[in-house]
Amino acid sequence: LQWSSPPEAIERFKSQEIWFAPPQFYELCRLCNFSSLHELHKFSSDRALEGCERWMPVILTASDGYMQILPGDELYPEDPDYTGEKKIVMSTDKKVEELMKEGSVFHRIVIKNINDLAVYVNIQAKYKHKNPVMINSRSDYNSRL
Repeated sequence: LQWSSPPEAIERFKSQEIWFAPPQFYELCRLCNFSSLHELHKFSSDRALEGCERWMPVILTASDGYMQILPGDELYPEDPDYTGEKKIVMSTDKKVEELMKEGSVFHRIVIKNINDLAVYVNIQAKYKHKNPVMINSRSDYNSRL
């Protein structure tokens, strides 16, 4: 085990020394907004009473990868399957790059393979929260952000 700051952990992920699941990659990108634990603690205390939002990523499978679509993204369904009972499957024959070029309202994690993640967010975070710092582990889809 080795302690790493969020930016250091992301760099270790990029170099394939360690691996994170997409939700943890997303949260590490959010933690990159803070330069110190004190700054994070202050932010957390200041927004503690603002509220929370329940999220369930929706998987969109493309021909060359997939995306985890999050609330606020233009592709997020109006009635997401919070329990997994509906077995909703979203898929397209388009490539990830095509979907990124066609889109304009993003809140998604693009996954080309297990070590190639990118977070794209251009919506306003709810409840005075912080959006993740958009860090690509490898790819750049010229997303008009």
